[in-house]
Amino acid sequence: MANGSTEAARARYGAEVKTLGGAARNFLTRRSPWLILAAIAAAATGRILLGDIGWADLAAIAAMLVIYPFGEWAIHVYLLHMKRWSTIASRAHRVHHKVPHDLDQLLLSPWQVAGLLSIAASVVALGGLAAWLIAGSVPWGPLLSGLLTAYVLILGYEWTHLLIHTGYVPKTATYRRVWRNHRLHHFKNENYWHGVTNNLSDKILGTDPDQREVERSPTARTLEAGPTG
Repeated sequence: MANGSTEAARARYGAEVKTLGGAARNFLTRRSPWLILAAIAAAATGRILLGDIGWADLAAIAAMLVIYPFGEWAIHVYLLHMKRWSTIASRAHRVHHKVPHDLDQLLLSPWQVAGLLSIAASVVALGGLAAWLIAGSVPWGPLLSGLLTAYVLILGYEWTHLLIHTGYVPKTATYRRVWRNHRLHHFKNENYWHGVTNNLSDKILGTDPDQREVERSPTARTLEAGPTG
């Protein structure tokens, strides 16, 4: 009989994974973490080779930490929950809502990883363009630091998303809030609680209501458009 570690690594459904170590082993059997880690390694190598790391890098990192929560929220709302048009991304997300604890339907596919990494690179490129227009030069080092930060945050998104959908019980207040809100999004009402790794964007953008005041949505599992959607 396979031991618990092997079972957790091979588990398909979240209920079969009950420990943090089991979730980590399962996570590392998936493709997306390794693709994102490769991107992190490439960005980190590029930044080290450029050298001259300083305060501008810290500013770029801080800027990305501010931008990221709202990017995560916007992608979830406007791309994954798109109702007027059906896209590959929205169809994949609809499957995830139908079977939320199916770990094989949970994480990003290779093309989704490529798309998300490209979105992050595009945001950083816009920052570089703004710097060039204002200062007449492109701060390549800090831009790479910002990109590296974005890639690390994307890896954090993948890990947090998988962990939420396992049987692992939250041990800290911070994770418990994130865990609770994402489950409310899946099982109470899909129109709220769009943050996965954080609740900041929901609080600021008005999508983190008292769950006692929110009606249970009949389409939380199907993501079907309503009468006007």
